[in-house]
Amino acid sequence: MTQHLVNKTVLISGASVAGPALAYWLQRYGFTPTVVELAPALREGGYKVDLRGVAMDVVDRMGLTPAVKRYSTRMRGGAWVNAAGKPLATLGPDLIGLRAPGDDEVLRGDLARIMYDATKQGVEYLFGDSITGLTQGHDGVMVTFARSAPRVFDLVIGADGLHSNLRAQVFGEEATFVRPLGMHACVFTVPNHLGLDRWELIYPTPGKVVNLYSTRQSAAKAQFIFPTPAVLPDRRDVAAQQRLVAETFAGAGWESATLLAAMPHSPDFYFDSASQVRLDRWSAGRIALVGDAAHSPSPLSGQGTSLALVGAYVLAGELKAAGGDHRVAFSRYQEEMRGYVDVNLSLGESNARQMVAGSSRQIRMQTTMMRMVSHLPWKDLALRPILKPLNAAANAITLKDY
Repeated sequence: MTQHLVNKTVLISGASVAGPALAYWLQRYGFTPTVVELAPALREGGYKVDLRGVAMDVVDRMGLTPAVKRYSTRMRGGAWVNAAGKPLATLGPDLIGLRAPGDDEVLRGDLARIMYDATKQGVEYLFGDSITGLTQGHDGVMVTFARSAPRVFDLVIGADGLHSNLRAQVFGEEATFVRPLGMHACVFTVPNHLGLDRWELIYPTPGKVVNLYSTRQSAAKAQFIFPTPAVLPDRRDVAAQQRLVAETFAGAGWESATLLAAMPHSPDFYFDSASQVRLDRWSAGRIALVGDAAHSPSPLSGQGTSLALVGAYVLAGELKAAGGDHRVAFSRYQEEMRGYVDVNLSLGESNARQMVAGSSRQIRMQTTMMRMVSHLPWKDLALRPILKPLNAAANAITLKDY
């Protein structure tokens, strides 16, 4: 017997991971989702993202495990290096990725492509457009767009990331909910001039880190992590952001100068703060949030993508279970996800405190510990205290079968 649904038309803002994942489940359950995305096309590129614990269960329930495995970075390992490029500690894939059996890792752009390909046949996508206004009524939400004609949707979901446009319009100014963790990062594609083959190199200096890795592609990714400066350039001023990174890492040593020289020519420069999003509620009337827009744990947690996939699964499932009644579904979505989210927010805070060594002495201690652990015959036992909080956070929810 087909379930009768109310509130069938759902507008989703954002076409990265959470948005298409939500669209996938909504369409499967009989809803009619539309996805609006500011970018003119699907955003390619990006950094490595982890899929851990219950998030891989969600991927499996979507039937997308083979696709994820096909796009897996399949990293072989990596090394901490000094200014001369000499390895200080060499690590296998289990240590470098801190992943449990069954977890995986893909490039963010590849995962977005997987999600888009799984939904493009039956989901309407509006690329190169954005929401400019939202008016909630008794029977729906009147939405105005930058380019498209106004339309009424039964429900609207913000899946548009840390700097969510929808959240700002409905819930308030970004500064109210976004909490910086004191670190900034930039990631961009560079030529693979060292010929890395699914290998990662980490060069720590006091308070900062330079990271270079290749996946299965011929190009490489450079990542710079550094303390948030007192004065930040505008979020849309890429040239000013690149000047800041170049000044911050001037004379840093190792391959920094080569990577910085390639930065202006990169097609996918990304620059942002390591920040968390903390809201008491993720819904207001007929409008709700999912993924980073609702509860970003920060990239330093390694759990943002997993939370996005799980959140999409739970939100769509609760809408199905409630027959589309948003008042019931949004409340249950909050109840199901709250504990899982809180554990991962705490993990993100903890990782931020430990991610970057503040002194040369701390760097020596860090690399010595890694070198010792990688050679211990009881390595798996030694890894348990490191992996325990991450594995606990990755599995801190029991998925319902909707």
